[in-house]
Parts: sequence; C-alpha cells; structure tokens
Amino acid sequence: MPAEHILDSRCVRETEQAGAQLAQQLAQRGGGAVVALFGGMGMGKTAFVRGMAAGFGLKAEVSSPTFSLVNEYGGHPPFVHFDMYRVSGWDDLMTTGFFDYLDSGAVIAVEWSERIETALPADSVRVYFERLGDEERRLTFYLPF
Repeated sequence: MPAEHILDSRCVRETEQAGAQLAQQLAQRGGGAVVALFGGMGMGKTAFVRGMAAGFGLKAEVSSPTFSLVNEYGGHPPFVHFDMYRVSGWDDLMTTGFFDYLDSGAVIAVEWSERIETALPADSVRVYFERLGDEERRLTFYLPF
C-alpha cells in the first residue's frame, strides 16, 4: 500500500517547492519514475512540474505541453513532461510515445493523468491537487516507496 502524505500549499512558490522536494527524493532513488498529476485547470500542476525541474537542477523553461503533448527537459535521469488533456483514447496515447518513455529510464511527469489512469504503471507516484482558495491548494501524495 503506498504511503499517503498531505501538504497544504499557500502559494505557487510553495507548490514549486513541493515539486522540487519530490524531484530530490526521486533523484536519490535513481532511475525512472512516473509522477501522475491529477486535478483540473489552474490547480498548479505546471507549477509543480516547474519545481520538479528545479529540484533536478535543470534550468529549463517549463510550460504545459498542451499542444505538443510532451516536453523533454534533459538531465540525468532525463526529465520528461506530458500533458494528456487532449488524449482521448488508446490510439491517441500510442502516438504520444508515452510507452517508449516508460522504458527509457526517464522521470516522467504527467498532467491530466485521469485521462490515462488505466495506462499508468502501478508504482506511479500520484499527486492529487485540490483547490482550497485563490492561491491555496491541498496536495495529496501517494508514494510507492
């Protein structure tokens, strides 16, 4: 059973810091991982990914890959960012290259994971975003380690 951890974030900066802390944990563990992000529009998922990139020591400009579907930011292990908002079925998912990345050893952050939940590996880190106020968010983490 994965460990549950709840964090209340009062601002975007704290959401970014939470992403950075998770990235540092994943870097210590080495190798690939999938970080599945769940939550609606404007919940802070991209800010969290921006924090992850910083936590991996990357200077990349992080933006949501809504139209391109995937952004690669480099690093060791490589850090890859998916946005599944426009994915509407298995055929769409197959064309994204998602399954190829799973085998690459990359750390993969996936926005709109609810759209591909059945395709996520069982050992994915899951982060649920809930709005508490204008800037405040509750992040609930399910960690497989």
